Amino acid sequence: MTAASLSPTVQLACELIDRPSVTPRDEGCQRLIAERLAACGFDIERMDIEDVQNLWAVRGAQGPVLCFAGHTDVVPTGPEDAWSTPPFRARVDDQGMLRGRGAADMKGSIAAMVTAVERFTRDYPAHRGQIAFLITSDEEGPALHGTKAVVERLRERQQRLDWCIVGEPSSTEKLGDVVKNGRRGSLGGTLTIRGKQGHVAYPHLARNPIHLAAPALAELAAEHWDAGNAFFPPTSLQISNLNAGTGATNVIPGTLEALFNFRFSTESSVEDLKRRTAAILDKHGLDWEVRWELSGLPFLTEPGALLDAVAASIRDITGRETTPSTSGGTSDGRFIATLGTQVVELGPLNATIHQVDEHILASDLDLLADIYYQTLKRLLAC
Repeated sequence: MTAASLSPTVQLACELIDRPSVTPRDEGCQRLIAERLAACGFDIERMDIEDVQNLWAVRGAQGPVLCFAGHTDVVPTGPEDAWSTPPFRARVDDQGMLRGRGAADMKGSIAAMVTAVERFTRDYPAHRGQIAFLITSDEEGPALHGTKAVVERLRERQQRLDWCIVGEPSSTEKLGDVVKNGRRGSLGGTLTIRGKQGHVAYPHLARNPIHLAAPALAELAAEHWDAGNAFFPPTSLQISNLNAGTGATNVIPGTLEALFNFRFSTESSVEDLKRRTAAILDKHGLDWEVRWELSGLPFLTEPGALLDAVAASIRDITGRETTPSTSGGTSDGRFIATLGTQVVELGPLNATIHQVDEHILASDLDLLADIYYQTLKRLLAC
């Protein structure tokens, strides 16, 4: 299709996709977004930290705040010759599919957010409350200097955020069939089990940490941590890596290192998971140490103004009843929720995210922009 035949939302999505903004690079995406928002009366503020670019934009001076949040960075493409079309040359094919890295995750959503706000501010220039944008180039990477850092600055300013729509690709089969109204917490651990190195022919002179750790690891994996609740599945622990040994077949290793991760519900606390892990390791008489890393706490947006407005807008535009879900990995919503904000994730289909030949139905972006627009009307129209 020619550029002239594309809708404004798909045109903007193509412009963003064409910029090779692999984490943490932005490649001018936020500048383009800022120019569009400034033309709508937004105050633009850069919050660049280290090598990460962050955009904070606000329209309006008082009242409830609806924030659109997202990221301009994308994951690496992998071998470009494996793609049917160049990953950073957006294209709408004969089947109406928008192809390119970031089409689903999440430059398409950002384009829909911008055009929805452009339309809304034209139709309701004196809307109530405030509209905000929080856009980062550090979601797919370490996520230290992006949304997390911006949220801390907003907290120091006592900036309120009542509602937030994150443009993560939430849909599974049809646009809007699923929205994320929460996410599980993520707690990682690096476990070291200390034994005593020795010769395999003289095991009585050594202590094999692999043998010592095996019963404890099996018990950790089998432990019933909680039963979950109406919104979250049960907490689970997965061991993702084991490492021990020198590479020689005749040496009993001196240490074993295991990497593991909890995806936990609101029925378990960080301190409780740490305490119960320690109890199991102590029960087996191990010489152990764990380095913990908390990636995010669980959060939940229960039915209320935001979820109701999003669900009603999806119903009006698509005729579908949406299903709230807390499944999947972490997102930047976990940082925004710490401000006491109602957070919902709503975006296109997630079937091809992070894959070769990432693509979505181009027309879905126009529907998504309509859903965002209707949500704005329900929450902020005069």
